[in-house]
Amino acid sequence: MKLDHVVYFSSKDPDEIINEQKSEGKHAVIGGRHEKWGTHNALMYVKNAYVEWLSVEKLEIARNVDHPLTRLLLHDVNESDGWGTICLSVSDIEQFNEDIKNKGFATSGVLDAERRTESGVLRKWKMLFVDQPVNDELPYPFFIEWEEPEVIRFAQLREDGTLIEENEGLEIRECIFEVEDPLRDTGEWAVLLSQKVGDSNDISLENVRLRFIQHEGGKDRLKDVVIG
Repeated sequence: MKLDHVVYFSSKDPDEIINEQKSEGKHAVIGGRHEKWGTHNALMYVKNAYVEWLSVEKLEIARNVDHPLTRLLLHDVNESDGWGTICLSVSDIEQFNEDIKNKGFATSGVLDAERRTESGVLRKWKMLFVDQPVNDELPYPFFIEWEEPEVIRFAQLREDGTLIEENEGLEIRECIFEVEDPLRDTGEWAVLLSQKVGDSNDISLENVRLRFIQHEGGKDRLKDVVIG
């Protein structure tokens, strides 16, 4: 299990996001459209994962679709743009679904997903969510299994210019969550992910550190992503 990507909820169009990133010397690209969910995105790949800026393209579709990430996007972006959640990759999502259900977690079941790229290519994957209400409490991570093996997928990303050499020198090193009760949330995530809790309310995965710190009011959310 490792970090696949981090999600930033945005009210801006992907083209605007790309121009902003370019002005800061960063390389981001159009991801594409989630036609069934009414959303679209911009992406910035680094060596170990990627950043997704997710925004609503067709509000009527987004409001009427029963999709956990879209519901969370609509809830959060109504207040402000900001980091939303993270996605972790697993090697056998069907088995992982059974494993966490056996731990007592209710799930969405494994969902088929797809995105139409700007060039018209259809990329497919499977995803899984832990059932929980959409509110100001910390959302659990969601999970993904890509249709193509990672080595092939990243080779294609290099070939089409999505992942450039400069970005391969960068990694997402840490995801920092601000929550009301760091000890509680770290413990719950450790059970969900079958991981050990570190000495500082943190969980170390294969390619990233998840750290939980206390806030003084406000939503429990991913608050910072350390890239370097």
